[in-house]
Amino acid sequence: MKRLNGKYSTVVTHILVALAISLVVNFSYLLILIADDRDYGPPELREADQQEMMVNVTGRLSLNPDGYGYLLCDEGSSVDSVYISQWSIKRIEVSDGDRIAATAMPSNRTGGHYRLVEIKTINDMDFDYGTLYNRPRKSVDSIIQILFFMASSLLMISILTANIDRHNLSFRLFLKRSAWCLLLAVGIYFLAPMPDRRTGDIMPIFVLHTDPGFNSIVILKCSFTLVAAILYSYIYMLIYQRQAIVLENERLKSENLATRYNVLVNQINPHFFFNSLNSLAMLIREDDKEKALTYIDRLSYTFRYILRTGQNMTVTLREELNFAEAYGYQFKIRYEDKLFFDVDVDEKYYDYTLPSLSLQPLIDNAVKHNAITQKRPMHVTIRIEDEQLVVSNPKYPLLNETSSTGIGLKNLSSRWLLITGSDIEIIDGKERFTVKLPLRKSHA
Repeated sequence: MKRLNGKYSTVVTHILVALAISLVVNFSYLLILIADDRDYGPPELREADQQEMMVNVTGRLSLNPDGYGYLLCDEGSSVDSVYISQWSIKRIEVSDGDRIAATAMPSNRTGGHYRLVEIKTINDMDFDYGTLYNRPRKSVDSIIQILFFMASSLLMISILTANIDRHNLSFRLFLKRSAWCLLLAVGIYFLAPMPDRRTGDIMPIFVLHTDPGFNSIVILKCSFTLVAAILYSYIYMLIYQRQAIVLENERLKSENLATRYNVLVNQINPHFFFNSLNSLAMLIREDDKEKALTYIDRLSYTFRYILRTGQNMTVTLREELNFAEAYGYQFKIRYEDKLFFDVDVDEKYYDYTLPSLSLQPLIDNAVKHNAITQKRPMHVTIRIEDEQLVVSNPKYPLLNETSSTGIGLKNLSSRWLLITGSDIEIIDGKERFTVKLPLRKSHA
């Protein structure tokens, strides 16, 4: 349930961020929705003292090859022609021969042509100056724009943050996804909705835009959407990475405590203790004082080592081998001349380190899961290969084989990964069972 809630909260956060990006991108649309009706025409319309000089004209546009043009007024008009600048023609996007109704005013120069003030209609269709600034005339147009860029932002964020976990948090993958979002931004530009200045209909820009250039306002919107989505996703990835590290540390701490507890429980258990007492009683009954004293000494050393190293993370190989000798001696007494430990370790490796109590579960498994008889004695070998401690024993299946829980090996593997950062190698062959434990050089 917590994982579901976390997933839902992430989706809600992405949606809210996408909405915020869209609102910023379409800020001008928000202004048009909350502001009073304003005049977006030329500054001359706001000059009260000049409005009396304005005249209404109607005529047909004649374009000059240099880019400017004249509105040739109909017969009976008080004005012969109205000058239209090159900038106005390019901005309004009119063509030669278009019929235009507009307002005009005298030129500032004596004898000059009347100049254009405001266009009313083009080819008998109402003209709105708001469309020149990519501003809609209706609130529904604003909603379409906001929803479109919100969906675009959410799509980019989803691509950038899809399937992010602690195993694939790489900057290279993030750059690759950013490149995909860049291509997506190009597609968003051509699909961006815009109002037709003639009909007022909302249509994709690739349908409306006949000019070979590009709409700078839509380019800015798409660029801002892309940059904002990338920045948010990168911050999200960093926060997720930090949280993953914190959770992983907490998990490892809990696992470490549980593992150390299980180690102590598995090592000092009543079964082992009672078997040791039985072996000691057997030596006393046989009146073998020398072996009994040696047994007590080794048993005492075993328990001291377990209690002492239970709070240590690592020990030297020398200490672990000494423990294995003392611990294995108790089994050798129990199995008399049927259990042997063949240790072949060069002294140069004695100062290498490994997690404490690593050999104990391997010795236990060798004794517990095999039939040790006079005809088939058990030889447990301990040697070094490529700076790895290799513990191996032959497999002599029991007649009534007991099921193995695997707790000992799981605990060993877990502790090894936690302490050294590497894992052990377990080879369960047909004839031999082998475990390879990578050693670490001592920094002392």
